[in-house]
Amino acid sequence: MPGTSDTSNGKHPVELGSVQETLFIPLAARARETVKKRPLLRDPKSVEMIREIDYPAEKYGPGPGSSITVLRTAIVDSWVRAFLAEHPAGTVVEIGTGLNTRFERVDNGSVHWIDLDLPDTVELRRKFFTDTARRRMVAASVLDEGWLRTVEAYPGPYFFVAEGVLVYLPEDRAAEALTRISQRFPDALVALDTYPRRLLEKQHQQAVQRGMEARWAWSCEDPRSLERLGLRVVEAAAVTRPPRAVRAQLPLRFRAFLPLADRLLRGLFNITLFRAGSRPD
Repeated sequence: MPGTSDTSNGKHPVELGSVQETLFIPLAARARETVKKRPLLRDPKSVEMIREIDYPAEKYGPGPGSSITVLRTAIVDSWVRAFLAEHPAGTVVEIGTGLNTRFERVDNGSVHWIDLDLPDTVELRRKFFTDTARRRMVAASVLDEGWLRTVEAYPGPYFFVAEGVLVYLPEDRAAEALTRISQRFPDALVALDTYPRRLLEKQHQQAVQRGMEARWAWSCEDPRSLERLGLRVVEAAAVTRPPRAVRAQLPLRFRAFLPLADRLLRGLFNITLFRAGSRPD
């Protein structure tokens, strides 16, 4: 359901599709984390956007889901930073970027960056971000092919991030998008999150309770099954089992949360780093 278009309060109106509106889930989580005394990540831009956009983001309130979202973001941030440490002038592509601010968190002064999302989201995004010589917003669906040619014009190597987006596609369309990336960008890194069927069903229940139209469409029981698409697992992590580099930086409240969360949620919130390559024989 599109958001409000009332501008009487001086805030930016929202006119987004139902799936696109889910961008407020990670945005609200990052803003909430930023104002804590010892945040896992700092994102003052998210606080600004929450304040200036006319949307009731408070419905995505604090709770375990917010912490899970922040941990997922921190894991991907760590992988992108490691990539840039080896390839400072490489290209990072954020698929379904929403109002993400990863560039602001990891920019090293030389990385090239593409923020990809649907036209309505990019229109909202342009109220807060501008294109530069190294950073460009591209309005397109991940299912289109034209944006791949745009990426090819940027210098490699490449890192594609699909965080919280492919799960909204049917399995065959998600597979199609990943196969195209694998074939067009051999040796590129690809980071994405996957969820088993039982969590997809839980999301559907919660969406009904919150009055949300967006529903997950793709479940994946084992991220390694995606190797059939020409993706090789480089690092398998979970929100409840973050990589060592992330775990070492966790505030105490996150460290206290993880053991219990892992017992309760093991296998539900996978996030995997792949390298594009040839299909297995």
